[in-house]
Amino acid sequence: MLTRDIQAQLDALPLQSDQPLIVTDADEVIAQFIVGLEGFLTRNGFWLDLQSFAISGNVKRAEDHSVVERAEVQELLAQFFAADTESLLPVPGAADALSALSKRTQIIVLSNVPQPQRAARQRWLRQHGMDYPLVANSGPKGAAVRHLRSNIKAPIFFLDDLPPNLASVSELVEDVHLLHFIADSRLAALMGPAPDCHLHTTSWDDAHAYIAQALDLAGFTGPQ
Repeated sequence: MLTRDIQAQLDALPLQSDQPLIVTDADEVIAQFIVGLEGFLTRNGFWLDLQSFAISGNVKRAEDHSVVERAEVQELLAQFFAADTESLLPVPGAADALSALSKRTQIIVLSNVPQPQRAARQRWLRQHGMDYPLVANSGPKGAAVRHLRSNIKAPIFFLDDLPPNLASVSELVEDVHLLHFIADSRLAALMGPAPDCHLHTTSWDDAHAYIAQALDLAGFTGPQ
């Protein structure tokens, strides 16, 4: 179910029903979340031991390498978003690929950014040449994409790093191209492809090529 706030954000989007739509996540798709988090943790006396595709259980104290409990990890993540949302590096190639694809598609960013940092994330998008509409979601993303699909009668492409979000969309929405995009190659190697995805990649060259070819096959030709 959509909250009133999320539905209001979706309803306010200036979308055309007959134009293809790209719905992209932010963290680890267009923003280098893990690299940024590692920098934040180092500054604060912690480090991230990437032994699995998870943050909880993998954050450790620098002084003795003890594992940080889940509640403290959640607090550290909240502090990270508050401090560094506008400091993240963009994923290489993201801005150029989306700019090229924007000539053939509509683009929105569907991010589970904390509400207090929503404005900061929009400023970050603008600063890095990706000034697309931002929807601050919460939880699985299938309901939001289903709401979008009800109004879009053209191909939809959904990009996310988290398999549960891809599964959520797959379960609730028919006929959506699912791209499992993980910018950090270490995380991509730990996870492998999500069961529901049509493409698993760390590269915007690959994502751009897949989307462009799918648009061509669907008859939405144009500059690439």
